[in-house]
This record gives sequence, C-alpha cells and structure tokens, in this order.
Amino acid sequence: MRLAVISDVHGNGFALDAVLEDLRACSPDAVLNLGDQVEGSADPARAAAVQAQLNATEVRGNNEEKLWPGGRRNALSQQIGAWLETQLTPDTLAHLSALPLTARVGDVFACHGTPDSAWDSLLWVWEWNADGVTGFYRSRDPLDLWHAVAPLNAGVVVCGHTHRPGATRVGDTLVVNAGAVSDQVDGDPRARWTLLECRAERWTADFRAVPYDVDAAVRWALTHSPFGAFEDALLRSGRFDGRGEVVP
Repeated sequence: MRLAVISDVHGNGFALDAVLEDLRACSPDAVLNLGDQVEGSADPARAAAVQAQLNATEVRGNNEEKLWPGGRRNALSQQIGAWLETQLTPDTLAHLSALPLTARVGDVFACHGTPDSAWDSLLWVWEWNADGVTGFYRSRDPLDLWHAVAPLNAGVVVCGHTHRPGATRVGDTLVVNAGAVSDQVDGDPRARWTLLECRAERWTADFRAVPYDVDAAVRWALTHSPFGAFEDALLRSGRFDGRGEVVP
C-alpha cells in the first residue's frame, strides 16, 4: 500500500503543480488531503479545481471551518474570506465547509490537527517566547500524545496543520505530520508532501520536498489579489513570521 498525503495547500496552485508531478511519479494507490485547501492567494480557484480532481479522501482543516457561518472572527480573515468568495464557486465553498473532521483509509487514521479539533496540533505544541509575539513548536508531552493516539487503534495516524513534517512512534502506531504544500515555517520554501508505504505490515514515511516556481506564484498574487506583498514575503522566505497587511 502506497498512500500519498498532501496538506495545507493554502490556495497555492503553483506549489501544488510541483507536488502532484512528484506525487504521480511515485504511483500511489490513493491520496489523502488533510485540509486547508484554499486559504491563500496564489491562484486558489485553480488549486481548488485541481484538488477536486484528485479523488482524494479529504478531511477539513481549521481554515475550512472558517467557511462556516460566523467562522471568520478578525478583520483580516474576513477580508480574505470576502476575496475568496470572488474566486471560488458556491459549490466549491459548500463542499469544503462540509468535509469531515477525520477519516480512515484502511489502517490509516487522518485528521488535520488532532482527532478532536482542526485547530489543535498533535505532534507539536506552540510555545510563546517571553516577548509574547514570537514562538516555536516543541514536541508534545509523550504521555499526552499516547492518550490521544492509543484509542484510535491505527497503524498510522497522520496530521497536518503545523506545517512541520515529522514522525514518531506511539506503541505500534506511526504518528506522522505530512508537512505543508505551501506556507513553510522552517526557512525552506520548497513544497512538501509525504508518501506512506506499508510493506510486510510495517509503515514508513518518506518526507518529500519539491522546488516550485515561487516567482510565478508571487506574480499571480501581486497581480490578482490584494494580498500580494504578504504572499511575496511568505513564499520566498519559507517563514510564517507575520499576518501581513491588506491593501483596501
């Protein structure tokens, strides 16, 4: 069994193109999409259309929950949502907002954040620095992780959300964060995805990093969206250091 996992495309059609070229060369048996599909400004309509054609098993991310009534709570999020409504069809938005929180593909349990929340994180916990502005992800307490994973009785538990790929074992369960197709946090702007493979009843994770045309993604955002300057800094740096400013 070879299972391709993508997560956190964030509306970046250019990063998605590169990931799918690499993914298809690996000939997976199935695809998992862990959510946060369209919340971004590097051609989200095309990113949504391409993802819809993957026939993937999908779960919702926290940004899909922003599509719910009252789901957008701050001014920037509301501006992004208003712009996305000009880019995406009502049917696409309805499909994304109705995605399930979790899914199973055979022995693999999939979620965006944790089994109970698309907003929380499974492998990593955010810890603020003393300035209260910056911070970093640290590993979750191993006993807390065991309590979250053991009841699932899965060979693999795979998640996204933190944009930080990695894996550990909890008993006989492989716990994997698939990383993010777009919007990296580690200073490496390449697009990420993960190939899960089961041989002789043992699962392994191959973390993939794929170069893509960042210049083209930035040009699209600068030309077609009010969020181009933020997208420029985010995609080129590979660091999610700010929330950006919106040009009216």
